[in-house]
Amino acid sequence: MIRGECPDQAACRTTRPNLEDTMNRGRPTLSNWATGGVAFLLLVANTLACCTVLFLLALVKLLVPLARVRAPLDRALNAVATCWVTGNGIWMRLARRTEWDIQGIADLDTSRWYIVACNHQSWVDIFVLQRLLNRRVPLLKFFLKRELLYVPVMGLAWWALDFPFMRRHSKRALRVDPKRGIDDAETSRRACAKFSRVPTSVMNFVEGTRITSRKQAAQASPYRHLLKPKTGALVASLETLGDKFTAMLDVTIVYPDGVPTFWEFLCGRVPRIVVRYRQVEIPSVAPGEHRSAAQVRASLAGWLSRVWAEKDAQIESLLASASFGPACSP
Repeated sequence: MIRGECPDQAACRTTRPNLEDTMNRGRPTLSNWATGGVAFLLLVANTLACCTVLFLLALVKLLVPLARVRAPLDRALNAVATCWVTGNGIWMRLARRTEWDIQGIADLDTSRWYIVACNHQSWVDIFVLQRLLNRRVPLLKFFLKRELLYVPVMGLAWWALDFPFMRRHSKRALRVDPKRGIDDAETSRRACAKFSRVPTSVMNFVEGTRITSRKQAAQASPYRHLLKPKTGALVASLETLGDKFTAMLDVTIVYPDGVPTFWEFLCGRVPRIVVRYRQVEIPSVAPGEHRSAAQVRASLAGWLSRVWAEKDAQIESLLASASFGPACSP
């Protein structure tokens, strides 16, 4: 069930999940396992079918490296990926017990470029974003850890779709060899240059990793529900495609009943998912007469920190609230 803003709060007020819902989350039933098994098989079948077509198109792209064929091939590849996301909606609809509370998805356009920034808690985040933004904005392109390039089937698919693969370096490693950071920045710029050929949504989990209490403590995060945002990939995107981006789409995902595993999501054992979107104006990234490139980056870091502080407060408010709106289509 998908829910949005409610014109009559008295008529569509809902309550928190009852004790039975919570117990079922802890003790999966035979029905849960059956749902998860069917959903997994549908996911695998959809992935193999779409990847077969994707790899054939990628082979043409590799063998015919002409600029005039790249744009139509990119559109074709993106269309196949969009079909994969749409197909995943079939097994997601098996989980009818999940209640979705969504606000803010109006006024989006598939013919424009967006930066998408979101908090990161689980692999489920990716499927939530893809389902809700599918055919509302251009295909989401993620910045991925380089290790994911070696994931069977999907790693090759991400490569074919020009997803940028980033190496993760500790601050200590960067102090020893600063060139590693420069190489990553250049990788980001090359990927973003490819995104200029067709409208793209550049997706960035700016925290760099999924949140855990241990990671929060290790970095002394000033936020209650978030890690510190990182600006590297964001800055590279803006420096390369800044004039193309319509806005930053700031997405907040909350799981009021606890962060689910991917298997719990497949089984339909996620009582509620709350999502909020807003478009945020992107500040100028062009160095001018009175500010250097370093000052521009510092300004962007301050801007992102303010956005993140607002997101942290929003998450706190959403977790404290038990009101939802009426059903609407995803």
